Amino acid sequence: MVKGAVRLFIEKGFHRTTTREIAKESGFSIGTLYEYIRSKEDILYLVCDAIYEEVRDRLAYHLNTNNEGIDRLKKAVAAYFQVIHDMQDEVLVMYQEAKSLPKEALSYVLQKEVEMTEMIEKVIRDCAKEGVINVDDDARVKLVAHNILVQGHMWTFRRWQIQKHFSLEEYTALQVEQLLQGVDHRPI
Repeated sequence: MVKGAVRLFIEKGFHRTTTREIAKESGFSIGTLYEYIRSKEDILYLVCDAIYEEVRDRLAYHLNTNNEGIDRLKKAVAAYFQVIHDMQDEVLVMYQEAKSLPKEALSYVLQKEVEMTEMIEKVIRDCAKEGVINVDDDARVKLVAHNILVQGHMWTFRRWQIQKHFSLEEYTALQVEQLLQGVDHRPI
């Protein structure tokens, strides 16, 4: 159901997509669909939740490495950008349509974003503890982590222009270079 809904939301947008179309795209009857959900907003919630879970799980997998020092941060950024690249349609739908979620569901979905940011924060803190970057306070760690997430999103949101000029590898290398300049990178 989630994949079918994403395809339709990409093609038509959330508001122009009907539950009947989602049921058909997902291979369900409309009656069967309503056994699982109450509204189209419930489908959007499931879509957003599934996307965040997949991004988080894939990112966690890539962060569980034996890399140390600055290589760990570089690999974390590259892994995150790769996940966003692989799921760019889903990420785009999620960000465009999440505003249509009921307040409680939106709060839950936004908490998933906080959890992903915290994963990146941990990598940054580990690098700071190792002395390979100079990020000296919690506010700065948070800002660097948010910047990394936004740079990943930019690959999707501005793909119509950025992907004309850069491969993912080139984009990642340039973003990592800029990131390291901002955190006073010291080679080990």
